[in-house]
Amino acid sequence: MTMPETCRLFIAIPLPNQVKQTLQDVQKLLKRDNHPVRWVAPNAMHLTLQFLGETNVNLLPQINDVLQHVVNQRVSHTLVLEAPGVFPHLCRPSVIWVGVGGATEPLIQLQATLARALESLGFTREARPFFAHLTIGRVRRDATGEQQEQLGRAISALPPISPVSWQVTQIMLFQSELLQSGPRYTERYAVELPG
Repeated sequence: MTMPETCRLFIAIPLPNQVKQTLQDVQKLLKRDNHPVRWVAPNAMHLTLQFLGETNVNLLPQINDVLQHVVNQRVSHTLVLEAPGVFPHLCRPSVIWVGVGGATEPLIQLQATLARALESLGFTREARPFFAHLTIGRVRRDATGEQQEQLGRAISALPPISPVSWQVTQIMLFQSELLQSGPRYTERYAVELPG
């Protein structure tokens, strides 16, 4: 018996070039000190709404239907870049991100509605509350405690980010392939937000 074909999927909001450029500017400031970080490439930057993981390809049309249905109930809204931060904390950073502000209430509602609708297809909702952020780097596993602390200090000393805003007009389903050179993301479906 053959196993059903699967692909690794996530749902995200794509970013305009102006936002990606600002995120790269933050990366450049931190790259000067050669911290042990794997930096996210500009073409891989996005705002994740839900990670679906390994998914049976037969579910793709149903996922697209859910996206269409959820997005048709929403309208376009504006988000703004905010200050950088880290998970879990500045003394031991493992993920470096830039915060997202602006009209976050419609974004939170969109994500919650999407998560509820996808439960009907067997996808588990995240236990943690949704926190809008844009990942720009991941600290390498071989980083020492001292290197992590230095990185945390460098992040807290960053100058304020220019408040770049952008309109959320699309939600996309992406396929993720984990390659030696880094992840490669391929768009499977794109759904436009009304208005």
